[in-house]
Amino acid sequence: MFDTLIIGGGAAGISCALVLGSAKDKPFAKDKAVGIIIHQKTSHLQTALFNNVLGLAPGTTGASILESGKAQLSNLYSHIEQIEKEKVLEISKSDSEFAVQTNRRTYRAKRVVITVGYTNLMTIKGLEQYIEPHPRAAVEKDRIWLKNTDHLIEKNLYVAGTLAGWRSQFAMASGSGAHVATDILTLWNNGKHVKVHDKV
Repeated sequence: MFDTLIIGGGAAGISCALVLGSAKDKPFAKDKAVGIIIHQKTSHLQTALFNNVLGLAPGTTGASILESGKAQLSNLYSHIEQIEKEKVLEISKSDSEFAVQTNRRTYRAKRVVITVGYTNLMTIKGLEQYIEPHPRAAVEKDRIWLKNTDHLIEKNLYVAGTLAGWRSQFAMASGSGAHVATDILTLWNNGKHVKVHDKV
């Protein structure tokens, strides 16, 4: 059973996992099991080229970020379970947990963070009631979002990145994932606000 299971391995998903992982030495985070289903095949980062992102060298490709993000996560925060080569088919909820069914098995989690991107091809069963036209995308693009308030769809069900209603910019998606992570860390810390800063 995961405390938190992240679905999607793009900018928002990996950023969320990195921030959750970085709290590993905090007393409130030590016993928390976190996983990420890294389904990157359809990520818009696969074809992205970055010249306007602070901290990234001009010409950095999205494909290289996907690979380096997975490596960074495993090198720094190996306690976060990376689940590869699985696609999420359905999310269902009982009283106190979610069941996340993939094409291979079913995972249980107290919290789920959905970060799969905003194309109308998103077909995870159980989320249909939350789908609406994206509020910050051109109508002709036919993009969607999962209706939420400050990333929260319903209790313990979060969305981050473009699917949360943000514009398609790398920095925004990354920040959205980090935002959700700090909200979860704050819950783990009994409502006391949390941020994780490394210092030189």
